[in-house]
Amino acid sequence: MTKGRGGGAEAGLSRVSAALLAMSRHLEVRDVLKTIVVSARELLDAEYAALGVPDDHGGFAQFVVDGVSEEQWKAIGPLPRQHGILAAMLKDATPQRLADVRLDARFEGWPSAHPVMSDFLGLPIADGDEVLGAVFLANKRCPKPEGGCGFTAEDEELLSILAQHAAIALTNARLHERSRELTIAGERARLAHELHDAVSQKLFSLRLTAQAATALVDRDPGRAKDELQQIALLAAEAADELRSAVVELRPAALDEDGLVATLRTQVRVLDRAHSARVTFACHGVRALPAAQEEAVLRVAQEALHNALRHADARQVDVTLARHGQGARLRVADDGRGFDPSAVRRAGRHLGLVSMRYRAGGVGGGLTVESAPGKGTVIEMEVPGG
Repeated sequence: MTKGRGGGAEAGLSRVSAALLAMSRHLEVRDVLKTIVVSARELLDAEYAALGVPDDHGGFAQFVVDGVSEEQWKAIGPLPRQHGILAAMLKDATPQRLADVRLDARFEGWPSAHPVMSDFLGLPIADGDEVLGAVFLANKRCPKPEGGCGFTAEDEELLSILAQHAAIALTNARLHERSRELTIAGERARLAHELHDAVSQKLFSLRLTAQAATALVDRDPGRAKDELQQIALLAAEAADELRSAVVELRPAALDEDGLVATLRTQVRVLDRAHSARVTFACHGVRALPAAQEEAVLRVAQEALHNALRHADARQVDVTLARHGQGARLRVADDGRGFDPSAVRRAGRHLGLVSMRYRAGGVGGGLTVESAPGKGTVIEMEVPGG
């Protein structure tokens, strides 16, 4: 086993262990890829690292780098193709350790903005016979033997261990994303059904009430006025149904705005749309892995929906605060409340099963405090990355 910087084999094992733990914390494919690349570069003390996931057209579906600035990456241009040394790793599933990549017969050059690379170490990431991608490092930070490679056989062994575990982490992340896609599809079908039922009922009531008002206009104007007021109330309820469904169906702008800004915007919209007072406060929250941010947002939406639509709350307070490396969400309302023990015995209530599933799916936890007439407090904690 290779010797770590200033620490021998024990330090090397410790850094491998830290890298493997970092990979296991993430469930989003993009997060896993980035963690693999960063871990590999730090573990083997290289200047550059990259990981490519091939597509079926001779290019890369995803390509993640570390050690290259955003400005450099933009200047480099389009993603590389599967040729030369990269193709050898992907197609033949063979490790590549070179003293100078530029002198290899398979080297086909790179764009002018590309950083200069010399010694090179690359390995395929494979799950059985399937090659999932290729990870490679360049420019080992160490004195290099004359005409030799800075990367050693021990480095190759370390990267091989990392690649084996990377294959597991990447496979798990893909399965998680597929499962989430199926869950989202199921939720969309459920929401479409609920929307159809709720709005159809409201529109049917609107039509009947309008017919009644028309019949009463001449012979009983007072009752006709009451019916018209009922029409206005039903129309407002139908608008609330539609607004709530749109909020749930619309893809959250997490990628562009982040969790805090997205949640703040949704709370502001709900505060304007409902008679209840809805507030939002945030304390020191850092960016979370993508799957955790989505789970927090969806739990907040479900809790807000319950408070505003079912609990008759007059005040709902949403708080998002840093908690260790992760975050804690708290949604508190002064609504009618309920008996959590009775809910647990019944098995389902107000989307609590869905919220617990979302929290558990990202390694978090959910607690519910409530009592009849005492409001409800829902707290969710996620571990961060």
